[in-house]
Parts: sequence; structure tokens; C-alpha cells
Amino acid sequence: MHTGMLHLHAILRWIVLIVALWAIIKMASGRKGGKAFSPSDKRPALFFLIVMDLQLLIGLYLYFSSPVWGFASLKNNDMGVVMHDKALRFFAVEHLLGMLISVILVHIGYSATKKAVSDQKKFNKAFWCFLIALILILVTIPWPFREALGRGWMPGA
Repeated sequence: MHTGMLHLHAILRWIVLIVALWAIIKMASGRKGGKAFSPSDKRPALFFLIVMDLQLLIGLYLYFSSPVWGFASLKNNDMGVVMHDKALRFFAVEHLLGMLISVILVHIGYSATKKAVSDQKKFNKAFWCFLIALILILVTIPWPFREALGRGWMPGA
């Protein structure tokens, strides 16, 4: 089950990135030229929120169920050991913290689309929250080119 969830988490990252780009582009297009905020503008923000929440739930399952990474590395090692090992630190602290902040930013951005403020403010706040969340996501994904993490494009690759 753990391996299947790890694969699902890895595949879902691509959906998160695609939906994030869609939401950012939609919000950026609304920022230009006094466009009214419509339900079709809210849709990508909602999808971004949904896939981020789903990814968070799967990630939390993996964080607490992994025999080596995440919470297990904190439980089985001294905090000094975890913080000096790049891979352990990344999965126990950096990845979790970066993604949690990203989820919070997506929630803040989506909530801006529901507020009774000007349409321009909705587009602006959602745009900036989504853009910062995407940058954090890109920085805290365990990409294959991050040699210290020893990960392939898919788990086990």
C-alpha cells in the first residue's frame, strides 16, 4: 500500500503543477483590464485547492507511514543526525514545511475569490498567493536532479 501511495503522490505532483499553472494564468489574465470575476475564473482556483488538499492527505499518510523517511527519521534518530543528513532533513522537515506553507497559500488565495471585494483585488490576491505557492512547490519537490536526495522521476526509478 505504501508503494502505491508513493507512486500516486509522485503522479499527482504533475496534476498539481498543471492545475497551478492554469490557475495562475487565469488569475493573471484577470488582473489585466478590469475584467469581472466570474465562476469560470473561480474554477481553476477551486481545482488547485482540491488537488493540493488531496496531495496533502496522501503526503501526510506517507510522512507518518514511511519506515525510513518523514516522521520515522525523527523518531529513530537524534534531531542533530536528521539535520546533518541532507536527505533525512529534506523529507523530515523541508518538504513537509514547504508544502504545508504552499497549501496554506492556496487556501488563502482561494478564499480571496469568495470575498465581497473588488474583482481586481480577487484576481491580485489569488494570483500572488498561487504564484508564491507554485514557487515553494517547485523548490520543495524531490526532483531527480537533486542528487543528495537520490530520487528518480518515479519512486524506485
